[in-house]
Formats: sequence, structure tokens, C-alpha cells
Amino acid sequence: MAAGTGTALAASAGAVLAQGPGSSGDHATPCRFPLPVGSSANRRNAVEFFPDACGAPTISPPSPAPAVAATPLASDAPAPSAPPLVLVHGLLDSPQVFDRLKRELGDRRHPLLIPDLPLRLGRTPIEEAAVLLGSHIEAAFGLDQPIDLLGFSIGGVIARTWIQLLGGYRRTRRFISVGSPQQGTLTAELWPRQLVAGIADLKMGSPLLQQLNSDQDALRGIDCHSFYSAIDLAVLPGWRAVLPVGERTMLPVWTHPQILRDPASIRPLAQELLRP
Repeated sequence: MAAGTGTALAASAGAVLAQGPGSSGDHATPCRFPLPVGSSANRRNAVEFFPDACGAPTISPPSPAPAVAATPLASDAPAPSAPPLVLVHGLLDSPQVFDRLKRELGDRRHPLLIPDLPLRLGRTPIEEAAVLLGSHIEAAFGLDQPIDLLGFSIGGVIARTWIQLLGGYRRTRRFISVGSPQQGTLTAELWPRQLVAGIADLKMGSPLLQQLNSDQDALRGIDCHSFYSAIDLAVLPGWRAVLPVGERTMLPVWTHPQILRDPASIRPLAQELLRP
């Protein structure tokens, strides 16, 4: 994505409506940034952008420092020096699919960006979705800010495509693939590309997956971790939901939706996101 495009997208962002971490309420209210990527997609093509990333215009007066600062428990402490975190949803999902994971993280991973990508039930080709993802990242964080990236289901392949084919590797510190058909899935085999190009990209041995697997150098410079379910009715067989490099962890859940719903899966994902 050219620098001028990222600048134009950032300049077109709407009004900031955020609730800071110290405000009342249990959860921060996301900012909404409509991005002008295709007039037909504008209604959905927005991001959830959480407080520290918004550059909120109000500044609270500093509080006097306590005489003795309490030391937080390790599980409650924010990830030290962590870059912004970007979460990429799956095919039939919206940013709300990460609600349980966000609750588990609390305020320990901000800034947090969750783009709402118009995947159109699989009609959007993965490379096109990756371009949109890059537009959101540039609008939120500029051209150079390092990030951590987590992709769920097809979102993991979209994120990988952005990393490997669109230069995202230059700014990605950590990439977490969650239940993503990185080596293809049998459930995509019968879908024609003319109707659902994005799903067809997930066929075993598809041109896109061959291209991604043919040159893995971009991934080798990134801290990669694949989480998968051995029995996953969306990714068949489940063990194919792994990157060709990096650590691999099998989640103790039985279905694809459980990956982002079951506490037994949410906890290890949050631990990985909070790792220094």
C-alpha cells in the first residue's frame, strides 16, 4: 500500500469517540473509523479502535503518585513494551467474535485494532481482503509502527497474505494463526472460484497457498505461533491449520466456533498475547 494511500485514509477517519481506560464503565467504548475503500462497502468497512490508539483529545490531570506503588500480579500486568495488537476475524464473523478474548485481555493490550472486513460470504478474494487489512493498519498506525497480528480462521490467511505478499513482514513482530486453514481445507474443495473466490483460495494446493508456501523467508523473521483444533469441522483435517514455521499448539476444543468461545481455548490465546 502506497504511503499516499495510507495518509489519505488516515486523514479521512471520522470523529474520535472513545472512553479511556480510566473512565467509568466496565469496558472501553471503541472508536469508529469509516474507511473509504469502495462505496458499496463503506457501511461495514469500519474498525473497532480502542482507547490508547485513538489519540483521544481529552487529557486527565495527573494524580499524585502514591507513596508505595502496589505491584500487580503477573497475570494482571500489561504486556511490557508490547506494540499495537491487530485482530482479524473469520469468514462469517464480525469484530464481535473477539469479545470473549477482549474480556480476558482486559486493558492489558492496547492499542487494539479490529478491522471489520467486507468478506461478502467468501466472494472477496483473499488478496483483496489483505489489501483492505493493510489500509486499516496504515490508517491507524501509519507506515512504520510495529504490530502484533492475530488472525482467526480465514482471517489468519488474510493476515499471512498481507505479511508475505504486501510487505507486512517489515512491521510485524509476532503473528498468531488461530484455526486458520494455512495448508488448505477439504471444506473448500467443491466451491467454484467464479462464485466464492475467497473460499476457493483455501483449497488445498490453490495458487495462493502455493505462492505463500513457496517462499517462507518473510515468516522466518517473525515470531509465529499456530493454534489449532484437531477436530475442526471448518478446517479439515484440523492439523492443517498451521503455519509452515513457528510453534504449534493444539487447543482442547472440539469445534471451530469453540476456539474463540471456550475458556479452555481463550486462556492460552490470551497468555500468548500477553507474552513479552
